[in-house]
Amino acid sequence: MEKNNKINQLLQSWPPNAVYLTAWLKQQGYSTQLLNRYKKSQWIVALGNGAMLKAGDKPTIAGALFALQQQAGLSVHPAAKTALQLAGKAHYLAMGQQSYILFGNSKETLPAWVKKHPWQEELKYVKSAFLPAGIGMVEQQIMGLPIKISGAARALMECLYLAPQYQDLQECYEIMEGLNNLRPKVVQQLLEQCTSIKVKRLFLYLAKKAGHQWLAFLNLENIYLGKGKRKIVDNGAYIPEFKITVPKSLAHG
Repeated sequence: MEKNNKINQLLQSWPPNAVYLTAWLKQQGYSTQLLNRYKKSQWIVALGNGAMLKAGDKPTIAGALFALQQQAGLSVHPAAKTALQLAGKAHYLAMGQQSYILFGNSKETLPAWVKKHPWQEELKYVKSAFLPAGIGMVEQQIMGLPIKISGAARALMECLYLAPQYQDLQECYEIMEGLNNLRPKVVQQLLEQCTSIKVKRLFLYLAKKAGHQWLAFLNLENIYLGKGKRKIVDNGAYIPEFKITVPKSLAHG
């Protein structure tokens, strides 16, 4: 009876399509022997090594992120354009079969069960330390699961981190144009703690070009912008105020 109650309690509290980590389940009092019995009884199924799904559920990236964030305590999160699309701030950008961009701490590695699974979208994982974990994040319900994603300001900074090699700068400007309601306090915190001079200069340049009112509420004296020039692209246009060389189409457009 007690064993039946235990499995009933587990299945009832298990959110739809969420992944549960074996290590986390053991911490909750479910032994290896018990989990093997549940698998034999076809109540739960393995999703690679170290991860479980409730029988009948479908593996989703949201379900995987739920496990990585809530159980493993990782900072891995939907980032850059993916975060903007999830928040509905990039609806005008190209959609369809695209990559799903994740950012994480420079010391964090995706587990094998995440890397090996054939997800519907191509996973692109970027390890970085140019922004501290946790700041500029928002919680979003994705397929019924609470997932932390980059807020709009952080997401654009992540786009700029990928630019120009993996992210078009003109598209970054189009994104910036739509971000007229950013909170100056959040932007200030991100810019102060950002360690990428390229990202900070580009962000401020695009904000000024877009004419956003929130820019006037930033304290630029507290934002270190480095010294010397930064050539973002070859054969571009030089912007003296921010000491950056950007595509001519962006500078004159």
